[in-house]
Amino acid sequence: MSETDFYSLLGVSRDADAGALKSAYRKQAMKYHPDRNPGDADAEARFKAVGAAYEVLKDPQKRAAYDQYGHEAFTQSMAGGGGPGGGFGGGQGDFSDIGDIFETIFGSAFGGAGGGGRARPRRGADLRYDMQIGLEDAFHGKSTEIEVEISQACDVCDGSGAEPGTSTTRCPTCQGHGKVRAQQGLFVIERACPTCHGRGEVIEKPCGECRGEGRVDKEQTLEVEVPPGVDNGTRIRLTGKGEAGPQGAPPGDLYIFLHVKQHAVFEREGTALFTRVPVSFTTAALGETIEIPGLDGDVHAIDIPSGIQSGRQLRKRGAGMPVLQGRGRGDLVIEVMVETPTKLSGRQKELLREFRETETGEECPESRGFFDRMKDAFGS
Repeated sequence: MSETDFYSLLGVSRDADAGALKSAYRKQAMKYHPDRNPGDADAEARFKAVGAAYEVLKDPQKRAAYDQYGHEAFTQSMAGGGGPGGGFGGGQGDFSDIGDIFETIFGSAFGGAGGGGRARPRRGADLRYDMQIGLEDAFHGKSTEIEVEISQACDVCDGSGAEPGTSTTRCPTCQGHGKVRAQQGLFVIERACPTCHGRGEVIEKPCGECRGEGRVDKEQTLEVEVPPGVDNGTRIRLTGKGEAGPQGAPPGDLYIFLHVKQHAVFEREGTALFTRVPVSFTTAALGETIEIPGLDGDVHAIDIPSGIQSGRQLRKRGAGMPVLQGRGRGDLVIEVMVETPTKLSGRQKELLREFRETETGEECPESRGFFDRMKDAFGS
């Protein structure tokens, strides 16, 4: 049974999810539990083997190691004493311990450092800054400055964290390795040293200015270049302008998140600019060319065709927003809103009455068609 596949022990397929694994384990454990099989050595061994198999497969990292290396992934930590049910393999594996296996699969982030060395210096945190701009700024782009308080390398100790004139010493906990090992059940796990946090060194006399952190908070003025065509949520990355790393570690990045304020005239959708334009009913009836000032500073002529109806959209190609980091521009789209006059002089009313007397019904086919359908529907 020592080399029986873990999935076979539990009676599940290799792509079984966590729920299926748990259900299968409970079923097998109940079946082979020593209380149900008193004096049965085979059942007891099977019970222990099932438990060990589930212990590996329920953990995503251990399961990944097993899927890639099989029983060899755990032979080193099991060597000499054997495991439940006679062990899961014998002899030496290709790795010094389970930490090396996980490190090979998942990279240095798991073990703390590649190849058994010290952990890499912990990089400073990335930071966020929210900036509001106008639609005109989003159209043209802009160069601006922001004031932010960000931790920066300490000037007194040059970011080392140690008092000037002093040095670091080898960590007494990990003896300079940056990692410590701990036995957890069947496995030997490597972690970053809790004393030196993986650096392998400790500061003998911390800097009085930064208290050994190697960084202090300072007000900083940064220049931000906003390119033409940005939109709500556009993110600008300032590399290396985030939080300074502790004790000389590399800094993080600063991300500028843009928020475009609502414009009084235009609404934006992608690279298109929309606006609603009210026109008089005489303009709608007779047609006319109107002029719309654009964000680009130009005045755009829009031809209103005679007989246009409310809600119709007219498009001016290439008069919209610039394409971010590209070429060309979107369109300017106007939605016509025909406005009925609310204040008329006596003469204007007289002219309109004269016009009404000359109507034949052909002038407004939609109205005529509607009332014709009404008559047909109600027989009047």
